[in-house]
Amino acid sequence: MTMRFDVATLFVEMCEMILGESIIGRAQKSGAISCHVHNIRDFAMDKHNRVDDTPYGGGKGMLLKAPPIYRCYEHIVEEAGHRPHVIFMSPQGKILTQARAAELSQKDHIMVLCGHYEGVDERVLCRIVDEEISVGDYVLTGGELPAMLLIDCIARLCDGVLADEACFVNESHYSGLLEYPHYTRPEVWEGMQVPQVLMSGHHANIELWRRQQSILRTARKRPDLIEKADLTAEDKLFLKEIGQEF
Repeated sequence: MTMRFDVATLFVEMCEMILGESIIGRAQKSGAISCHVHNIRDFAMDKHNRVDDTPYGGGKGMLLKAPPIYRCYEHIVEEAGHRPHVIFMSPQGKILTQARAAELSQKDHIMVLCGHYEGVDERVLCRIVDEEISVGDYVLTGGELPAMLLIDCIARLCDGVLADEACFVNESHYSGLLEYPHYTRPEVWEGMQVPQVLMSGHHANIELWRRQQSILRTARKRPDLIEKADLTAEDKLFLKEIGQEF
């Protein structure tokens, strides 16, 4: 079944431009996924298409109102014929991880709500949102860029988006380790030589080197990850030999 993504936003062109490019754009054309972007303003009821208002209790900034968002959600449900899994992009949500992206890639339909201004009326979040996701412990002007990151991260794990499962299985974070270094032509550049093992044609040695480089890179750059990684006895021996504590 084709994975469907719906985005509720105030900035349709921004989202469509990103979703229409590169691998995600090609995946839509091939039918591997489908992406639909909805303008929340289209679901406002007044003649000015107003979707925001001042918050009760005072304070700076404007707040997105519940009714237009909820009508947008109802439209998506009616159009799809079922209820999607609804995600609100929020700095208060759980941090996006590769593991969570893999879990979400198993769903058939995801709706992503993009907040803006000072946020969204809490009542609509309580009514429709299944989970909140953050892309990091920082604040952006809106949820559009985080939503695009989320969709890209999930979509590339869906069947038919990448040419081969190996395209993502060996990438950083997929297995809990960072990815090994890559090299291409020329063989020597600025006095730096491509590692000889990669020129050897010995596939077993190449795979061992890549595994060890992933472990080494993770231990040095992200020791927090190496502590949780699923390492074999051989992996742990390698770390000990190179003087990396484990």
